[in-house]
Amino acid sequence: MKRRVFGQAVLATLLCGPAFAADVVLRETPMFVDQVKAGTLPPVEQRVPRQPLVVTHFAGGDGPGQQGGQINMLVASARDTRLMTIYSYTRLVVYTPEFKLQPDILESYEAKDDKVFTFRLREGHRWSDGAPFTTEDFRFFWDDVANNKDLSPSGPSVELMVDGEPPKVEILDKLTIRYSWSKPNPYFIESQARAAPLFLFRPAHYLKKFHVAHTPAEEIAKAAKGGQSGHWTQIYRRLDVMYANDNPELPTLNPWVNTTPSPAQRFVYVRNPFYHRIDAKGQQLPYVDKVIFTQAATNLIPAKAGLGEADLQPRYLNMRDYTFLQKSAKGSGVDVRLWESGSGSQLALYPNLNANDAEWRKLMRDARFRRALSLAIDRGELNESVYLGLAKPSNNTIMERSTLFKPEYATKWAQYDPKLANKLLDEVGLTKRDGQGFRLLPDGRPATIVVEHASEETEDADALHLISEMWKKIGIKMLVKPQTRENFRLRAFSGEAVMTAFAGAVTAVPTPSTSPKEFAPTTQGGLQWSRWGMYVESKEKMGEKCDYDPACKLNDYVREWEHATSDAERTKAWDKILAANADEVFTIGTVNGIRQPLVVGPKIRNVPREGYYAWDPGGYIGLYQPDTFWVAQ
Repeated sequence: MKRRVFGQAVLATLLCGPAFAADVVLRETPMFVDQVKAGTLPPVEQRVPRQPLVVTHFAGGDGPGQQGGQINMLVASARDTRLMTIYSYTRLVVYTPEFKLQPDILESYEAKDDKVFTFRLREGHRWSDGAPFTTEDFRFFWDDVANNKDLSPSGPSVELMVDGEPPKVEILDKLTIRYSWSKPNPYFIESQARAAPLFLFRPAHYLKKFHVAHTPAEEIAKAAKGGQSGHWTQIYRRLDVMYANDNPELPTLNPWVNTTPSPAQRFVYVRNPFYHRIDAKGQQLPYVDKVIFTQAATNLIPAKAGLGEADLQPRYLNMRDYTFLQKSAKGSGVDVRLWESGSGSQLALYPNLNANDAEWRKLMRDARFRRALSLAIDRGELNESVYLGLAKPSNNTIMERSTLFKPEYATKWAQYDPKLANKLLDEVGLTKRDGQGFRLLPDGRPATIVVEHASEETEDADALHLISEMWKKIGIKMLVKPQTRENFRLRAFSGEAVMTAFAGAVTAVPTPSTSPKEFAPTTQGGLQWSRWGMYVESKEKMGEKCDYDPACKLNDYVREWEHATSDAERTKAWDKILAANADEVFTIGTVNGIRQPLVVGPKIRNVPREGYYAWDPGGYIGLYQPDTFWVAQ
């Protein structure tokens, strides 16, 4: 008997509008017809939730697709199994392409004063192995993972703690769960929509078999495949890999299920028969039966993609590959599209305000010195020479796509003005020069800045070389020191590095509800102030307390944002943070808005011609719902 889907179905990911009434007759997926006939798989009306998510709008504009076929993609290592989690972008809550938050896995959610959050699951929603997805999966995570001292020695994640207070977690029924705090938790909902989300649930029916609270340790050892040994926690951690996605036995809610144990050269993902999204024709998503990840050397991926060995290739391509890709496309028939890359700056310089060298630390903490270095960079020339004129000169700040953007965030102290730069350096006291014209530090050493970086990108090396030529004109010598990523981070965090070069802000298109922590000394990862960030991140157990007032104020502004009760108040806090970053030049940006090539095969449909390509928000291509991409037969 055909089942109709009635009532309110909200398009959580691709429609910014009111809920709409759905009257959809479900149609069986061709790939599963034989299994349904044989009785090894329930019919589609028993596989999708009672109220599935109905998709009626398609970012690529090709409309509802046809089911079947496969998409081939290239990856660089076995660790790239995580890309399927990122690309799939199946979350409790997701961002739309307009960067608005909407329910996805959840049927609905209610937030009251950012203190009380009530989640409603979809009745009849199932894991990929057919087991019910219920609040027991949330209870298991909270009780047996987040609050298990063996699995989580530090306790629940920081997003679940408000001034040291964990949430009150209430299981109201098998489909309803509530999280509440006595104070606002503005990070909670946003943490669910990230490329790497804070997963609040686990497939309890599977993982209980490997958890000592539910299964004796000796049985866990026997049940673990491949002769895995060790303490039960070691076995558990190897199997509970929702983000890494490299355990084929682990049930999932994603559109495609991994079938290949790692490591491997080729990973095969097959459609999830219990996926929760359908289209208006009653076809269960995803449209594509299989996605194949094939490993290739990173430097060979552009050539292989251009020759048509990938049906869809968003990763491991750069603008330097664009000309080659365009030429190759004439023979292979692929289409090369350019999306806007989401980063506060394609390359940014990070003066280390926590540098061990006392003389350099004093200079780096002088805003005039930082402003002078920024003013000495001709971003227009940099754009034309290195980025083919396709980027926008800018500070390391948010992008124009953000509703919070103001032009001065991008332009303040970023105009090319070597005369003013020289004046500021004289004011700082760097008036003496050596025989080559380079300025001398107060202790007599040459003002030679060693910029440490771990990038293998040709554009980054070219950009740094050009900046070094520009800084010569103001008497500052730059030496570039490439190194491994591990050593780079070690030297930055230890204070040995005086300045580093790295990609710009990840939080490039924030909304008022987006966390502003990246723009303040709140985490060790902030290359310009890692010790101050570590102090906050470790709850004052490690690192150093901020002792530089312009930076310390940023944490005050973050607290203002945390305690805000409206978007207007959050916007005010964001403005203080971004205005201070622009004026103080805590980081030195170059250009942003550079283009990211995507290779799209001739038969692939619904991939947008233009898009926003970023880690977060959006998961690279995830923002545009790859489960709606289809193959023209």
